[in-house]
Amino acid sequence: MNRKKLYDLVEPPTSDNQNRDVYDIFMFCMIIVSLLPLAFKKNETPLLVIDIICTIIFIIDYILRWITADYRIGRKVSSFFLYPLTPMAIIDLISILPGLTSVNRSLRLLKFFRLFRTFRIFRVFKAARYSKNIVIISKVFQKQKDALLVVCGLAVGYIVLSALIIFNIEPDTFSNFFEAIYWATVSLTTVGYGDIYAISTAGKIITMISSVFGVAIVALPAGIITAGYMDEIAKNKNDGK
Repeated sequence: MNRKKLYDLVEPPTSDNQNRDVYDIFMFCMIIVSLLPLAFKKNETPLLVIDIICTIIFIIDYILRWITADYRIGRKVSSFFLYPLTPMAIIDLISILPGLTSVNRSLRLLKFFRLFRTFRIFRVFKAARYSKNIVIISKVFQKQKDALLVVCGLAVGYIVLSALIIFNIEPDTFSNFFEAIYWATVSLTTVGYGDIYAISTAGKIITMISSVFGVAIVALPAGIITAGYMDEIAKNKNDGK
């Protein structure tokens, strides 16, 4: 198999490719399976075997993407040096590191490398490459980033303002300003854990106002993302005709 066919296999081509779909499904399943050890405190033998197999598959996938980097980046020689510095390549490398502690038992004896166990969670980000819907959502975030940043700024500003107000109205309830920020965030999202709450009448009024405005602020990004997602779906259907 030549490098061009390898590239068509591991990267989305311009036309439909059944082998590419099979590869996507296979890699997506491997990512899900590779996360199983995180659900257990101790790594039993079956889990170690699963981790080793998944790590070998991820290493092969990384090598295939590396040797076909010139098709992706568009440069001949420099592509092979630039690819390891790309965001997805860094995520791939970080997701491989936890498996190396399973492959090499000597590494597992070092406490420092035990931190790599947590890095398995980065394998979730690898799934973005193998799901068309996630790719569409990523495009939506890119196109709607200005609107989403405005909404995010509005939410942060409202949280800080609410925290400042409640912190001054009820200084005895909140031992520090961070607790006020925590309360404002929980109130804005209308979650209301109940571990920190207003006691005075004025504080309760502020809480009600914060919750009501929170419903509107939280709904804004959902509407923006939904509208952008529907536009991308319609665009893909039109392109497919």
